[in-house]
Amino acid sequence: MGDISVSGPVTGIDTQSIVTALVNAEQAPKQSQINKQSQTQTAQLSSIGKIQAALDAFRGAMDTMTKDASIGGLTAATSDANVSTVTLGSGASAGSYLLVVNQLATASKIATQNFAGGAKSVVNSGSTATTLEISQSGKSYGVSVPPGATLQQVRDSINAQYSSAGLSANILTDATGSRLVVTSTNTGAGTDITLGGNTGLETGTTVVGGPPVNAKYTIDGTAQESKSNTLTEAISGVTIKLTAVSALPTGVSDESKRIASTITVTRSNDTLKSSVKGFVDTYNALMTAIGTETKVTTNADGSTTSAALTGDATMRSLQSALRNELNSLAGSGTLKSLAQFGVNTDQTTGKLSIDDKVFGAAIATNPTDIGGIFNGDNGLLARMKTATDSYALSGTGVLASRSSTLTANIKDLQVQQDSLTARMAALKTSLTAKYTTMNSLVAQLTAQRSSVMTTLNALNNPKTD
Repeated sequence: MGDISVSGPVTGIDTQSIVTALVNAEQAPKQSQINKQSQTQTAQLSSIGKIQAALDAFRGAMDTMTKDASIGGLTAATSDANVSTVTLGSGASAGSYLLVVNQLATASKIATQNFAGGAKSVVNSGSTATTLEISQSGKSYGVSVPPGATLQQVRDSINAQYSSAGLSANILTDATGSRLVVTSTNTGAGTDITLGGNTGLETGTTVVGGPPVNAKYTIDGTAQESKSNTLTEAISGVTIKLTAVSALPTGVSDESKRIASTITVTRSNDTLKSSVKGFVDTYNALMTAIGTETKVTTNADGSTTSAALTGDATMRSLQSALRNELNSLAGSGTLKSLAQFGVNTDQTTGKLSIDDKVFGAAIATNPTDIGGIFNGDNGLLARMKTATDSYALSGTGVLASRSSTLTANIKDLQVQQDSLTARMAALKTSLTAKYTTMNSLVAQLTAQRSSVMTTLNALNNPKTD
């Protein structure tokens, strides 16, 4: 609101200060309410966001632990990294396996006839669009080829439309010209690509590299096949990626004599220690985030300051859900709780700590029991994930709903602020007009009084000759 001076020229009263005081008195209660609510809701929104981030990190860590089986204290290795790579997943157990790779799974690849004009050769010189049909595994994919389309444009169209369907296209160029090559990202027997339609590209095609075949390998002497070079079920809980055919001994040509590599899944106390510590650290990070946003701080003068979520029911409920799962018994061995192998809970902060002496003894004698507490459908990792689902789900979770509500409230408070500002501007304008009118009236009365007094004084004065 712009400052308007309406001090009376006759009354000498500072009407501007009066107007300002009246407007401020009218505005103060509502302004105080808006400011307080805005500050509170903004602080809570920020705190909810921090808790959401910490909870997402905790749940992500649990997912990782579940997938890589490290919390079970297992580690996997291969004696020949050129032939295969291995990763652990849930359900893995210790063991040793001999792997021989006789053949890798291959993909189908088909090339069109050669175009002497190169990649910019026009493949549709007609006046109407034609269609290239790409068929694989009983499915057909149509590619429209408009008039004037070039070989390169056909390639781009295939990649844009069907890369997610397992097809890719490229152009091979040499001194004689260019060919369109369509390749499958799917491997294994029966995934042959064929070209059809009425574009002319389907004429004179050539299969490149032979028909697609399955991977052939043996595990502990048992012959097996796979359409993919990534084996997810050959060994329970172990993913094997085949990368090369096993080598033959020097001077030997007999395919049955290929050299076996050894895949070992072993129990590692160091891995188990690291994983349990990782769980404790991630859990404590979540507890720290919750504690920071809910704590009450005692000031130097003895007064207290509450955090944005002090006393918040949602935070209490989340902490309770997590602690209930920590205190539940799990596993089928001798050890069934965290405390039994040295992982203790601080009753004040809710954080976990590791008693190295107890933990060291337990890991030396019962490492399988420790892994059993965390792993499995009823293990701690799975239960923790389930217990926090309702809080963490994107869009529909408790924290996401709280954030949406707070955001809406902050927007409503801004609308209230805009309305109050407009109303106070109107009030100041109205009061200014009234005091201006008052001063005008006083000025008129003062002028009239002066005129009357002049007349009276003239009448009272004696006439002089």
